[in-house]
Amino acid sequence: MKKFITLYLSATLLLVSCSDDFTDINPVGALSDASLQNATGVDLLLVGAYSMLDGIRQGHGDDWHVTGDNWWLDVLSDEAHKGSTDGDQPDLLTLELYTWDTTNPYILNKWRAIFAGINRSNSVISLINSSEDPSLFTVEMAQARFLRGHYNFELQKMWVNVPFISSENFAASEFNQPNNGPIWAEIEADFSFAVQNLPTSRGGSYSEPGRPIKSTAQAFLGKALLYQGKWAEASSSLDAVISSGDYALATDYFSNFRSDGENGPEMVFSIQYASDGGQSFQGARGGTLNFPVGPMTGGLCCGFYQPTQNLANAFQTDANGLPISNWASSDITNDAGISETEPFTPHTGPLDPRIDFTIGRRGIDYNGFGAFTGKDNIRASFTDISGPYAGKKNMYTAGDADNRGTGGWGEQRTGINYHIIRYADVLLMAAEAAVETGDLEKARGLVNQVRTRAKNSPKADTSPNYVIDTYNSTWSDQSAARTAVRHERRVELGMEGHRLFDLRRWGNMVETLNAYIAHEGRTIPPFANRANPVSDKHNALPIPLDAIDQSEGCLLYTSPSPRDRQKSRMPSSA
Repeated sequence: MKKFITLYLSATLLLVSCSDDFTDINPVGALSDASLQNATGVDLLLVGAYSMLDGIRQGHGDDWHVTGDNWWLDVLSDEAHKGSTDGDQPDLLTLELYTWDTTNPYILNKWRAIFAGINRSNSVISLINSSEDPSLFTVEMAQARFLRGHYNFELQKMWVNVPFISSENFAASEFNQPNNGPIWAEIEADFSFAVQNLPTSRGGSYSEPGRPIKSTAQAFLGKALLYQGKWAEASSSLDAVISSGDYALATDYFSNFRSDGENGPEMVFSIQYASDGGQSFQGARGGTLNFPVGPMTGGLCCGFYQPTQNLANAFQTDANGLPISNWASSDITNDAGISETEPFTPHTGPLDPRIDFTIGRRGIDYNGFGAFTGKDNIRASFTDISGPYAGKKNMYTAGDADNRGTGGWGEQRTGINYHIIRYADVLLMAAEAAVETGDLEKARGLVNQVRTRAKNSPKADTSPNYVIDTYNSTWSDQSAARTAVRHERRVELGMEGHRLFDLRRWGNMVETLNAYIAHEGRTIPPFANRANPVSDKHNALPIPLDAIDQSEGCLLYTSPSPRDRQKSRMPSSA
C-alpha cells in the first residue's frame, strides 16, 4: 500500500479514538514519499513543523487559545489577570478563577495544537527514516527531533502524565497511546540527538535565525533536566551554553521585546513572527486581544492580559537596590478605582527599573506613546476582575508602524518575535542549578550578571525612583540563595509565560497562589471573593474530556500528585 504524507496534518487524528475507522481518513492535498524525499521536500515538511510553534495553523480554536507564547497560562498564576470585561472570553475567566472543567476550549485547543506540532515533527522523522539514505538528512533529522522535543516538553509541563507518539507510531498510524506518565526520557533523547547533530553555528545555507543550533538544543536539554531536578546534569548542559559564546545579554533590556532587537545577542530560540507587508497574516495572532484600549494607543482592542498587583509589588527594592523581603504584603501605589480625571501620584518608593518595561502603570511612559493615563486605557469597569495595569512586553512601540498590521484585527498582530528561551533565562536556570548543587557563589555571579544589565540598561522613564544593585555580600545560606534566584526569575522574566511552570516545578504553587488570591483582594476585591481555592489538582491541566470520551479508554486522567499515581477515568474537575 502506497503511503502518503499530508502537508497539513490534523491534530484530531491522534489520541481521540481507539477505533480503526476513526483514523482511516483519506488524505487531503497529499504528496507521495518519493516526491518529498529530497532536500526541498524534507525542508518543506520541516517548515510545516516549525509553523506550529505559534499553534495557529492547526485549524482548531481561536488564535489566542493555541498561541505559542502561553500568555493565557500566566492567567492561571500570580502573574496576570484575564483583563477586559468579565463577560468577554468567559472560558478564560473560569481559568483565572480556578473553576475550569475538562470542556474548556482553551485547554482542548492547546492540546490539539501541541499534538499537531508533534505530528508534523514525526512526519519529517518518518519520511527521513523511510528514505534510501537517512544519513543525507542528518541536520534535518536533528531539527525535527528538536521540534518534537519542544512540543513534547510543552505537553509534559502542562499535563504531566501524557502519551508519547513515536515516529514508528506515526508511520503505522498508531496514534492511540496510553498516558502512562511523564515522558522525560523521550524528551531528553530528542534534545540530546539535536545537541549531537545540529550545526555549531549559523552560516551559509543554515543562516536563518529561527533554526536551532547545537547550543540551542543544549539550552532546552538543560531546561528539561532542570524540571526533573537533575541539578548536576542541568548545570553541565547550561554551562555549555554559557561557555559557547553564542549568546550575550543585550545592552538594552527592552530591546528583547522590540522589533529592532528581536534577533539580538540574547535570542536563544524564538517564534519568528513577521509583519507580512502590513497584513500580519504571519504576525503574533495569539496576542491579538492583549493591546490596551483607549486614546493612548489609538483605541486598539482588547485590554486582555493585565499584570497583577502581586507582580507589580515584586519590583520593590530597599535603599540598597535589593528586593525587599515583604514585597507581597506591601502594595505599590496604584490607581485602582480612580478615574483618569482624578489626581494620582505614582509610587514614590524605590523600584527595580524592569517594572516599567513589564507593566504599564499610570503616569509612566507607555512604549513611547506618552504617559499611561489610567482608566481610559483599561477596558473594564471597576467591578470587573481586571486591575489598573497593562502589559508592555512584545507590544509595539510608538513609531513602529512598519512592524504591525493594518486595519481591524490586523493592527494588533505585530511582527515582534516571542522568545521561548532567551539568554537571561539560561543564566538564571544555571544559577538555580548552582544553588541546588551547593555552589552558591557561582549562583550569585550569574544572578549579578542579570542585575547588572538591569542596572545599566536605559530606563523606561525619568520620573520614578529606580534603585537596583547587585548582591555584593557572599551567599552562604542555601535557602536565602534559592529565594533570591527565584525572585530574580520573577522580575526578569515577568509576563513571558514562565511563572506557572516555575511554581509547579518548585512545588510551592498551591501555597503561593492561595496567598496571592488573598493579597490581590486588596486591589481587586471581586477576584478574591470569586476565585476558588487552589489545590494539588491544579498542578496539571486536565486532559480534555472530548479526547477522553473519544479515546474509548485509551486516555485516562492520572493524578499529578506524587502521592497518588492511581489511574482514574474521572476528569480532574471531579
